[in-house]
Amino acid sequence: MAEPLKNQFGADVPRAIASMISAVHPSFNSKAFVRDTLTGYDELELMPRGKKIAQTLRVHLPDDYAQATAILMDSLDQPHGRDPGQSLASFIFMPHTMFVAEYGLGHFDVSMRAQHALTQRFTAEFSIRPFIEKHTEATLRQLRAWTTDPSAHVRRLVSEGTRPRLPWAPRLRNFQKDPTPVLALLELLKDDPELYVRRSVANNLNDIGKDHPDLLAKTAKAWLKGASDERRWIVGHALRSAVKRGESGALGVLGYGKAAQVSVGKPQIKPKRPAMGAAVEIAFEITNTQAKPQSVLVDFCVHYVKANGQTSAKVFKLKTLQLAPGETAQLAKKLSLVEMTTRKHYTGTHRVDVILNGQPQLLGAFELVED
Repeated sequence: MAEPLKNQFGADVPRAIASMISAVHPSFNSKAFVRDTLTGYDELELMPRGKKIAQTLRVHLPDDYAQATAILMDSLDQPHGRDPGQSLASFIFMPHTMFVAEYGLGHFDVSMRAQHALTQRFTAEFSIRPFIEKHTEATLRQLRAWTTDPSAHVRRLVSEGTRPRLPWAPRLRNFQKDPTPVLALLELLKDDPELYVRRSVANNLNDIGKDHPDLLAKTAKAWLKGASDERRWIVGHALRSAVKRGESGALGVLGYGKAAQVSVGKPQIKPKRPAMGAAVEIAFEITNTQAKPQSVLVDFCVHYVKANGQTSAKVFKLKTLQLAPGETAQLAKKLSLVEMTTRKHYTGTHRVDVILNGQPQLLGAFELVED
C-alpha cells in the first residue's frame, strides 16, 4: 500500500520554514512557532497541515500583512534541506500560498507580487482563485500581463489558475457560466513555446467544453486554421473528453463527424470469467464496407460494476484507422483488473462496447468473479 502523502509533510516542514524565516528575520520566535504548529499536527491530512502552518505564521509574523509577506518572500531562497527528488519537495511553499490566499485579499498589489514569486517555486493556481472571485477585473488584468512573462511557471498560472473546473479546487462558477474572459487569456497562450504551458491551455479548454460543448468545438475549429503541429496537439488534447463523450461537434472538428460505415466481426473477450486482479483480452476486427477509404476513430468502453450494483462507463482510447475499401483491421487490447487507487473492482457482469466515431456498439461482456 502506498505511503500517505502527508508523511512527506511531517514535522520537518514547519521546522525548515522556521529556520528559513529566522535567517532573514532574527526576531522570529521559531521555537514557539514550531510548538504551536505541531500541536495537533499529526492528526491532520496533507492540505490541513499546510493551512495549520499558514495560520500559525499569521500569529507569529508581524501583524502588518505587507511586512509579514515581505519577510516570507525574503525567506524563499534560504536553504530548507528538503530532498529535491522527493515528490512533495516543492510543497514546502504550499503554506506560503495559503497565507496569501487567506490573509491577502485586502492587499492586492502585495499579494500579486507574492503570487508571482511563489508560483515559480510551488504553484499559485489555488491561491489565485480567491482573488479571481473577489477582484475579478483587477486579477484578469494582472493575468493578461503575465501571459508574456519570461517565466513559464507564471504563464502557466494564467491558464491553470483560471480553469473553471480545476481539480481539488472550488469551481469558478462565473467562468463556468461565461468563459469569455478565460478564452481571451487562452488565445494569448495557445502558441506558447513551452509544452508545460500549452498542456495547461488544453486542460482549461477541456474544462470549458464540459459546460459549453458548442463553444469548445467552435474554438477548436478556429484554432486549427493555419495551426502549427504544437497547436494541433493542444486542440486534440482539449477535445479528448468531448470525444470520449461522443459529442458530434468535437468529432466533426477532428473529421469523424459521420457514422462509420464498417462492420465489426470476430469479437473475443477472454476469459469470460476473469478473477479479481487478473486481466481480460479484448479483440475484434473492423472491415470497411464502402467502396471508398474511411477514417475511423476506434475506442472501447467498459461498463464497470459499482458497489451498489449499478454500472459506470469508462472509455479507453484505442486507435485511429485509415481503411482502404474493403480493408479489414485487427484490434486487441489487454485490460488489467488489478485494484488501483482510482478504481475499485466489484464482481458482476461488465459490458464492453466498441465505439466507432463516437457511436457505441455492443461487443460482448465478461463476468468478474472473486479470486
